[in-house]
Amino acid sequence: MLLASNRKLSSGAAHELRTPAGARLRELRESRGLTQRQLAHMVGLETYSIIAQLESGYGRIPPERHAALAQALGLAEPEALTRLLSDAGHRPARGSRAASTGR
Repeated sequence: MLLASNRKLSSGAAHELRTPAGARLRELRESRGLTQRQLAHMVGLETYSIIAQLESGYGRIPPERHAALAQALGLAEPEALTRLLSDAGHRPARGSRAASTGR
């Protein structure tokens, strides 16, 4: 999935779970009229290629960037995490806000 996880998965299995979430991220970004570069800047990421990787089902966004991602996409943080994870059938990592609130 897009977010850090405490589950150990093979790279193929992880990619399979992350792909639908990446597509959802792209939909949300495009619905806000944002480019990958703009979203990366808003989230505080050094390069837009991280967003491209996430949308392609690779990579993860650090937990400390979850709130910024949610804000950039115009969603409440727990809602953003739930939406991005729901398509992939994956749970947020321990220590993420959604995990600590039970969402």
